[in-house]
Amino acid sequence: QVQLVESGGGLVQAGGSLRLSCAASGSIFSINVMGWYRQAPGKQRELVAVIRSGGRTNYADSAKGRFTISRDNAKNTVYLQMNSLKPEDTAVYYCNAAGGETMYWGQGTQVTVSS
Repeated sequence: QVQLVESGGGLVQAGGSLRLSCAASGSIFSINVMGWYRQAPGKQRELVAVIRSGGRTNYADSAKGRFTISRDNAKNTVYLQMNSLKPEDTAVYYCNAAGGETMYWGQGTQVTVSS
């Protein structure tokens, strides 16, 4: 089992920045991909960014140029730096960890961007 704990959400004005953190614990040796997803009210959960064990990253088009995903292996933590936030970025952001056919989710952290 892998446990994921997110932090760093909150309320920010449009154009502002937030950094989300996701601390992983448990059987983390089984994990080879970690990422961030988000779900806005009335919408499906969508991928924001992922980072693989080798460091390769992928971003949703909406996140490219504004968000950066990174990881600190010593702390078993993944970060999502979000800059130039827009009201449409408002959502619950979920940390995700995947290894083989198993996926784990954090409890989510609310990000609200006011206009």
